Amino acid sequence: MTLKDINLQELKELKEIVYQANMLLSEYGLVIHTWGNVSAISKDRSYYVIKPSGVSYKTMKPDDMVVMDLNDNVISGTLNPSTDMPTHSILYKTFDKIQAIVHTHSPHAVAFAQAGKDIPCFGTTHADNFFGPVPCARDLTKEEINSEYEKNTGKVIIEKFKLNNLDYAATPACLVKEHGPFCWSLKNAIDASNLALTLEEVAKMAIYTMQVDNKATEAKKELQLKHYYRKHGPNAYYGQNKK
Repeated sequence: MTLKDINLQELKELKEIVYQANMLLSEYGLVIHTWGNVSAISKDRSYYVIKPSGVSYKTMKPDDMVVMDLNDNVISGTLNPSTDMPTHSILYKTFDKIQAIVHTHSPHAVAFAQAGKDIPCFGTTHADNFFGPVPCARDLTKEEINSEYEKNTGKVIIEKFKLNNLDYAATPACLVKEHGPFCWSLKNAIDASNLALTLEEVAKMAIYTMQVDNKATEAKKELQLKHYYRKHGPNAYYGQNKK
């Protein structure tokens, strides 16, 4: 694929929304320095747009976003793509309903990742947004770290969901042990950044809960299901949805 094969209006819009979603990470306080990245895929899933590597949020522009194909080739852009680009690529190829991906190092979610622990579903705030605990994938082996590290980061996420029979649409996030959180959206890049913010708040609440009671248990399954399905699925009734 080359740039001439792409609908330029769609590309312009995708660059703009990816830029805005990246800027939200800074606005939300989910990233500092040049940390974090957002990407979003085209309607035909032939290419995606991702944040450039190591560029300041203060100077970044929509045209700085890098256009990639799913074989990790740069289609358009003068800057290097995010170093996490291979992780995004393999997730798009495997979870084929994902429209956008976010990676941050937000501190409360990272705390669970560094401990290698799932984020338990202690209450309705969590259940409204994530079906069951937010899983933590295993740590990478020495061989995985020293060979295609970023691609293997995506692979351990995929492995976690397959081994535990998890639905990536219902639980749109995963922690990677000793690393941090990845979130994704089946809608768009703005929604993915909002999910990253929600994940950080849920992680913070979980830590506070465990500080108050280190023997706290997860919310009743009935309550978790009630809150998840009143916002998601064919019978959802939260907000202004009209049947």
